[in-house]
Amino acid sequence: MAFKIDATLLEDPDNPPIELIKYLIEQKQTELTRLDKLDNYYLGKHDILKRDFTSPGAKNNRVMVNHAKYISDMVTGMMTGNPISYVTQDGENIDAITEAFNRMDISAHDTELERDLSVFGVAYEINYLTVIGTNQTDERIALLDPRLTFVVTDDTEDENLLFGVYLQPKKTLSGSDNGFLISVYTAHKLIQYRTNNGPLPDTSNQMAGYPKVSPHYWGEEPITEYQNNRQMQGDFEQVISSIDEYNNLQSDRIADKDGFVDALLLVYGLSMDGQVKKGQMIDDLPPKTEGASIEWLTKTLDENDTQTLADSVTNDIHEMSFVPNLNDKDFAGNISGEAMKYKLLGLLNLISVKEQSLKRSLRRRLTLMQNMLKIKEQLVDITDVKINIVPNIPVNLTDTVTNIKTADGVIPREITYSWLPDDYDPKKLMELMKQQTADNISTQRQVISGTDEPESNSSTDTEQGGYRDDSNNDS
Repeated sequence: MAFKIDATLLEDPDNPPIELIKYLIEQKQTELTRLDKLDNYYLGKHDILKRDFTSPGAKNNRVMVNHAKYISDMVTGMMTGNPISYVTQDGENIDAITEAFNRMDISAHDTELERDLSVFGVAYEINYLTVIGTNQTDERIALLDPRLTFVVTDDTEDENLLFGVYLQPKKTLSGSDNGFLISVYTAHKLIQYRTNNGPLPDTSNQMAGYPKVSPHYWGEEPITEYQNNRQMQGDFEQVISSIDEYNNLQSDRIADKDGFVDALLLVYGLSMDGQVKKGQMIDDLPPKTEGASIEWLTKTLDENDTQTLADSVTNDIHEMSFVPNLNDKDFAGNISGEAMKYKLLGLLNLISVKEQSLKRSLRRRLTLMQNMLKIKEQLVDITDVKINIVPNIPVNLTDTVTNIKTADGVIPREITYSWLPDDYDPKKLMELMKQQTADNISTQRQVISGTDEPESNSSTDTEQGGYRDDSNNDS
């Protein structure tokens, strides 16, 4: 999360004091327990797996149903299943940015970014340069671990970004801990500290040759913070208690079923020797006398009540997370795309809120790219770029095409073509449509002129395999 400080107390914003860095790292470490728990729940390491009973005869079944992963993967797929696109409103050229994004496979990066957002409630990425040739660099964007990264802003209403910090754990060749490399990015500098052990930098815990200071040329601090929501909570964070209860319920349910199988044999009025083993028949029973009886003592299981409780907890999980249960009978396979939208209304509302925060940080990504490309004398203008995030839900393509045709002449095609799914490039589609129109006109002219040969506007047809009729020339 972003820490706020009084920027007026900084003598030099490009050189924050080491005491401040140490204090902020200590504050960041107080969040690690929560962030680690969120990560563990996504990975399936739930509290139920650590459950233990003191009674030696109790059946300690541990059943983990990973609703946390289901929720995060559903939201991530809905948000980034259709790659994010960038459309200029006034014809400005941003090809240099889109080409750079294509080289770095930004769609895959965005998917992992959204997964961090969904799990941790916050995500971080850094813009950097990589050398690809002699005196040649290429722009890159990488994810940073939210547990090892934070940014610092001033305490004004604008929350102006001051600097960002990334803690990189270091290892020896044998795999043992070897301190941390602490990178502090300001608006113009990279300041690095190297600790011998632990993440806290100071004069007594510093390797020789550090700190190191070098310039960077992104124009702003290059670490960008993405917030899942204003509270920076993960998508399943508020239903963890319900997830735990569901795991407990299912575990106890199976334990009860095992207890039902492990029934006790009660014998009245008879004498029996030996042991009755599981899976074996009882042979050589003594003759039955008056008043004697043999019966099994079993638990009474009410599966209907147990299933009702399980369904209730499941419904609470999906209702409070806004992620529907697609295995529910209400999601039949034959409903239309529009009907599906109504059933997904809660999830779509959640995504629309997430989009606003995501777009704010994506615009900062564009600004950093613009700053670097200007230094490389590749002028781009991102002022009027529209960021399109299209939820990955079933689409009625016929309705979409109809809407595009209806809007033709009213809304620019560069915008209407962006309504199509599957990440079609609106500019490329416009070029293909122009070529198709030209080909149709050419075909119509050939039909009217009664010839099957294509028309040629070249004066050197003979050189290109065509012909020219010179029969009317005087020569």
